[in-house]
Amino acid sequence: MSSERLFLDVNVPMYAAGQPHPNKDDCVWVMSELSQGRITSVIDTEIIQEILYRYGALKRYQVATTMSASLLNLVAAVYPVSLEDIRLTLQLFHRYAPQGVKARDLIHVAVMQNNEITKIISTDKHFDLVEGITRLDPKTLFEQGSE
Repeated sequence: MSSERLFLDVNVPMYAAGQPHPNKDDCVWVMSELSQGRITSVIDTEIIQEILYRYGALKRYQVATTMSASLLNLVAAVYPVSLEDIRLTLQLFHRYAPQGVKARDLIHVAVMQNNEITKIISTDKHFDLVEGITRLDPKTLFEQGSE
């Protein structure tokens, strides 16, 4: 895989670290490729917030901090969420929320668009609805990487 910056959605490390699930093996493979430097991935600060929020709600505080710290060591960059990103999120929300795209994912899209990132690794199919964004399914990446 090239050194193109790919946005890493939070569901990938969560499935990789989680219980048995149909997405687990594919997400483990993506995280392994990331750790081996064969995938260059970026996140925004909201990805860390989502990890802390989810595992904090489950009272799994050590998992939350360990996963977040590990992810920070694996990604090439962590983008802040700026005022310009939030303004763009409002426009995206108006357009895509009625189609089922969640607000937190539209924040990621805004950060991506404002940083010229067009591809996201995610199991969430609603990213397919967003114009200018290409979703890379971990299953497809795994199948292509295994060829």
